Amino acid sequence: MTQTSPPLNATIARVTDRVRARSKGLRDDYMARVHAAVVAGPARTHLSCGNQAHAYAASPDKVQLAEGRSPNIGIVTAYNDMLSAHHPYETYPGQIRAALAAVGATAQVAGGVPAMCDGITQGQPGMELSLFSRDVIALAAGVALSHNCFDAALYLGVCDKIVPGLVIAAATFGHIPAIFVPAGPMTSGLPNDEKAKIRAQFAAGEVGREALMAAEMASYHGPGTCTFYGTANTNQMLMEVMGLHLPGASFVNPETPLRDALTTQAARRAAEITALGNDFRPVAEVLDERAFVNGIVGLMATGGSTNLVLHLPAMARAAGIALDLEDFDEISSAVPLMAKVYPNGLADVNHFHAAGGLQFLIRELLGAGLLHPDVKTVAGDGLAAYTREPKLRDGGVDWVEGPQDSLNDRILRPAATPFQPQGGLKQLSGNLGRGVIKISAVAPEYHVIEAPARVFADQEEVKAAFKAGEFTADTIVVVRFQGPQANGMPELHSLTPTLSVLQGRGLKVALVTDGRMSGASGKVPAAIHVSPEAACGGPLAKLRDGDLLRLDAVAGTLTCLAPDFEARTPVTADLTKNAHGLGRELFAAFRRNVGPATEGAAVVV
Repeated sequence: MTQTSPPLNATIARVTDRVRARSKGLRDDYMARVHAAVVAGPARTHLSCGNQAHAYAASPDKVQLAEGRSPNIGIVTAYNDMLSAHHPYETYPGQIRAALAAVGATAQVAGGVPAMCDGITQGQPGMELSLFSRDVIALAAGVALSHNCFDAALYLGVCDKIVPGLVIAAATFGHIPAIFVPAGPMTSGLPNDEKAKIRAQFAAGEVGREALMAAEMASYHGPGTCTFYGTANTNQMLMEVMGLHLPGASFVNPETPLRDALTTQAARRAAEITALGNDFRPVAEVLDERAFVNGIVGLMATGGSTNLVLHLPAMARAAGIALDLEDFDEISSAVPLMAKVYPNGLADVNHFHAAGGLQFLIRELLGAGLLHPDVKTVAGDGLAAYTREPKLRDGGVDWVEGPQDSLNDRILRPAATPFQPQGGLKQLSGNLGRGVIKISAVAPEYHVIEAPARVFADQEEVKAAFKAGEFTADTIVVVRFQGPQANGMPELHSLTPTLSVLQGRGLKVALVTDGRMSGASGKVPAAIHVSPEAACGGPLAKLRDGDLLRLDAVAGTLTCLAPDFEARTPVTADLTKNAHGLGRELFAAFRRNVGPATEGAAVVV
């Protein structure tokens, strides 16, 4: 397909040039290391006979592997049968081996990585391990690939920290190709807005736990990713827009013929793009500054999860690229909001996919000059291939032209007539530090909140104050000592029903925190990831109950208006309760060494 690209949007070009200039030293050093590893050649040719005997001892393909003339693909899997999104991966290794055997190649499961579910740990102590699990996943994948036996890698992962951790590992092993293989979203269950309504009713004491449990089970009901547009499905969008999925792979439901055919095709494509063939595509060449800018554009156009404001800088740094909050903010100012998927609307990702999905979205963004078209992807050169959608043909996959028009403009709109002229994310800065706010689901009348502060040290204190009837006027709720050094930066999503009830009572409320909010949150204004965090003596540690605060998402400011604020001494908190229990004691070194939220709150990069 020949497609003439329009001129690149001036803002996108300017941000890309700034990222490239900022990253030059990091990227040059990274690419030099990658080049040296590529020049060394396919790894198996350098292993000793003893090394190889250990590597192939259990394989039925040991003779073929020892010859080293055909591709051997490493599988890194996040399979477990507890989490719905990763349950489908149980059968993928066998399917991948069979697909590769048919083209004369081999595959081995190089290793597994942990996969935890934020939906299970919300409001629980285990949530304090959630963000750090991303770095553990990167480390585990690194161990798996350290055997140095693979010509390419297939990464099986979907959810919140799993994909970012795997991307960090893939970039670290940037001298070999990498394809990410999704499992797809579960079929639609109880509509997300109905579930949210029942959660709010339970928080207000209007319904009992039986009604709440019935609603939750009707919503989360089968294999696949949760259907709201939270971090997991934002990850899937990113992998496609950044060229690491096959085109159209993100939102095909599990355990369907097309899903199986796409998995087979991903395995075969991995064999085609190794250094042993004629279309070598090391992932370091896919993950350049243009790919990351494209990812941020996709994030803004779809109203994606704020968690990616943490994950994208960490992923980028592993590829020698330095992103900053100013990049997100400036791109958001130029990119229209084209999708309304819960929590930003009533639709789920299945509805989004049916309305035209990523193929329509990418076509529109390319047509508006908002995406770099000239990138390298796992599917080929140029992002135009991602405007095509997969169809089953004779048991295989054929790509045909994707939709030219949205089939439902309440869910998905053209770039020329979007839901909002700008994306859903703003940088906030002021005397309280730097943070971000997602406003794509926040009503305009709540974009500016000026109100007295109520200061809390954890989310349970907020819930207790709510149950005691203490919130009777406009309030900015501050939950501090929730940053990465304090307690691992847990999501505070369990506060969403509480704050939504207060907003529903006619109060102007907002949240300010150095912690995170879930990708499923959004209707209540929340200034999150505030840095420097309170545990480092950041400005939030100076706040007192009653301080007048101003959260202005229009001007992009976050300010304490108390006249003596700057002169105050930061308070400290007793964080010993975060140090033990449910594995938290194992992560003390992570808490000591983690970087700031503005750089991705990372430990390993």
